[in-house]
Amino acid sequence: MLCHCQPVIVPNCVTKAKNVRTRIFIGDQIDECKDLSGLYYMLPFQKGFLINWDMEKQIWDHVFGKDGLKVDFNNTSLIVTEPCFNFESIQESMNEIFFEEYQFKEIYRCNASHLSQYKSEKESTNKRLCTMVIDSGYSFTHLVPFYKNKKLKESIRRVNVGGKILTNHLKEIISYRQLMVMDETYVVNQLKEDVCYVSSQFIKDMEITQKKGKGNTVVRDYVLPDYTHIKRGYVRTLEETTGKAKDNEQLIRMNNERFAVPELLFQPSDVGIHETGIPEAILHSVNSLSEEMRPHMLANIILTGGNCHIPGFKERVYADVRSLAPDEYDVHVTLPKKPMTYAWEGGTMLAGDPNFSRLVVTRQEYDEYGHSICSERFDV
Repeated sequence: MLCHCQPVIVPNCVTKAKNVRTRIFIGDQIDECKDLSGLYYMLPFQKGFLINWDMEKQIWDHVFGKDGLKVDFNNTSLIVTEPCFNFESIQESMNEIFFEEYQFKEIYRCNASHLSQYKSEKESTNKRLCTMVIDSGYSFTHLVPFYKNKKLKESIRRVNVGGKILTNHLKEIISYRQLMVMDETYVVNQLKEDVCYVSSQFIKDMEITQKKGKGNTVVRDYVLPDYTHIKRGYVRTLEETTGKAKDNEQLIRMNNERFAVPELLFQPSDVGIHETGIPEAILHSVNSLSEEMRPHMLANIILTGGNCHIPGFKERVYADVRSLAPDEYDVHVTLPKKPMTYAWEGGTMLAGDPNFSRLVVTRQEYDEYGHSICSERFDV
């Protein structure tokens, strides 16, 4: 049975708006806010780990409640993802909340990469033994190798660079060079998504940005929203990019920032972050495997997560991994149509799998055996 429903993406945060002092916005309620300048974010997750349970509970109440999915808990199975190497205390608290407070019928906890690998394997016409899932999201990037549908825990790598670092770095650059935007996380994040791209020829693009006039094909003007006449920021075309504002517009001129910011995913040491880039981390993970497995892993790399939407991401990962890998190995990189919801799609497929009932823990089992049955059954 295939699910044809569409995912609803809810920001996992509670937001306060500068111009609305009387209320907070939970999750996707932010869509109701008319002026998105100067938003203050409160996040239940820090560095990828759940630390504020009261806030997360508020968001879950909103998602599951009458304004959201209207969940009938006693008759609902839940698939919930968590980061690799999650703390046991967090896992146990999740079990307690979902079983004891919400009273779900049954739950299945796993990593998002497991759902991505499951979807890839089910949709593949030629069955592959090995899969390398790259999950590049908000707080970090995980590289998870699978062999015969089992993840190889010793070879999982985590790069502590994600979308949050890119947005914060872009805020700092713009604030230093042009306009103070340190409080404009929402607007700058939209700007990043609209304008940035990953360069496959960094030095050459940098030289182009130093040219004057029409020789500079990289520069773009970004018109900021004022939430009166302009509800959302937008990019001017190259022809319209003059650096001059019309009427009461506020402009941000994006030149080398367009590709220098996403470059942090590949060269985090450029700004003093002591992490390896994604391509080097892929090779580091692959080289920790047995020699027979390495060519199979490099021949099946799947990109998932929000950062994969940045134009040029796939091409750069392929080019860098190809240059680092031995010549005799084939390298193949796949970017799904919707990398951000790829794991969710895998979850909907898994929920319809005849074997799904063997993976879950039911409320009766939890009542009888407690946390031990969850630790035994969930491969996280």
